[in-house]
Parts: sequence; C-alpha cells; structure tokens
Amino acid sequence: MDWDEEYDLLAAGGAAERSFVERARNALPDDDDLDMPHGPPRPAAVPFQLQQPAEEETPLQQLMRHWTNERNCPDILPAQEELLVNILDHIRRQSQTVQLLREDASTSEDEHVRIMLAQTEMERVKFIVRSYIRTRHYKIDRYARFITTNAEVQTRLTAGERDHASRYANILDRHLYKCVLQSLPPAQAHLDDTAAFVPSMITQPDKTRPVFAHARQDCPPIRLPDGTALEMQKGHISLVPYHTVEQFVVRGEVELV
Repeated sequence: MDWDEEYDLLAAGGAAERSFVERARNALPDDDDLDMPHGPPRPAAVPFQLQQPAEEETPLQQLMRHWTNERNCPDILPAQEELLVNILDHIRRQSQTVQLLREDASTSEDEHVRIMLAQTEMERVKFIVRSYIRTRHYKIDRYARFITTNAEVQTRLTAGERDHASRYANILDRHLYKCVLQSLPPAQAHLDDTAAFVPSMITQPDKTRPVFAHARQDCPPIRLPDGTALEMQKGHISLVPYHTVEQFVVRGEVELV
C-alpha cells in the first residue's frame, strides 16, 4: 500500500481496522526478494487502447500539481488550505505510527527497511509542502503593497497570509519613510503616485510573462496578443502569455510546467 492509499484509508476512517504496523508486518515481499526466471521476461498481452482513461488525482498528485503551478506562475494562485491541512494531518498520523513501530522490540530487520522507506517518502512530501509555502511567501513579500490594495487577490490568500501581507507592507512603508521619504518635499513623499507613461510605484505581478502551459484536457480556443487563435488540445504544451491561460490554470484544465 503506497502513500496515497494510506491517505485514502485514513480519510475513510479505516485505519482503526488495520493499523500501519499490521500492514507493514504482513506486506508482500518486494520484487528484489523474488526469484527471477532465467532468460528474458515475456511481455504480457496488453489490449490496444487509443487513449488511457482519465484517473482521479491522488492528494499527493494534487499537491505536486499546485506546487508546480505556484512556482511557475507569475501571479499568486488560490491557496490550497484544505488540501494542505489534510496532508499534514496524514503525515502526523503516519509519523506517530512509524515511531511506535520503531520502538517495538519485535520489529524485524526487513520491517526496519520498510520503515526507512516510509520515512523517506514522508520527508519527500514535507519538502514539497515547505517549498509550496515558501514560494507563496516570496510572492506575498514581493507584492505586499499590491495585495493590501486589491480585494480580489486577498480572496486567494489564507487568513494568515493576509495578515502577513498587511504587517509586511506596514513595516516596509515605515522603513522607506524613515530612510527616504521624510527628507523629500511633501508633494513627493508618497509611495502610490501615478503619472502618465510612468510605471506604477506599486509592484504588481506581470501577467504578460510567457509560461509553458500543458493542457490536461481539451480547452476552448484562446486569443493571443497578435490576434491569432490557439486551440489547446489535451496533452499539448504551448508557450503563451500567462494571462491567456489564467482561468484555465485556476480551474485545473491547464497546468504550468
């Protein structure tokens, strides 16, 4: 049973019927433990299929997709708070079970190997979670003043992220005032001045930045900046400005690579 099946079992409340310790002890032998026949293996007969049926994403696959999207997206995507809470809760439960198994004197050497593999997988998942959170915090720090003035962006953040953006923006404003603005004339001592043909003083995400978009399903045609239409079919990867596929990414129809 892999990490995702363990997650589904805990979510369904079936962990009480069969613990991790019991499953580890009664697990089938690994491929390396089996005697391999002499000679090249004979390929199994596989029915011809034009297209593989779509499978539902596991929680770990969802996390990796949102992590990759967040790292490659120039804007801040909606927070996946519920998914993170469920995954972290699952890691906590699995860590407690693994610790109990390690402390059991009757645990064999083969079982200790399986414990090590389980811990390695948990560390891999925790790395993805930390990287996902660090990526979002980097964007929040960079666009803090823009976030505090844009109600739509604030809806994509968690309560903790909104509080962090507000406090960071206030600290940055006070720092700039004490270092520079208090020495300038009052007419120029502002951080939100707008002038024609001059870039905004508030840093905003650049949605015109090109991204590699992988279509997870057939998508409606999109209009490119030069006026041409692009039809993104399932499995195709296109280099397009982010704003042209923004809604597809939010809906999960397109992923960034």
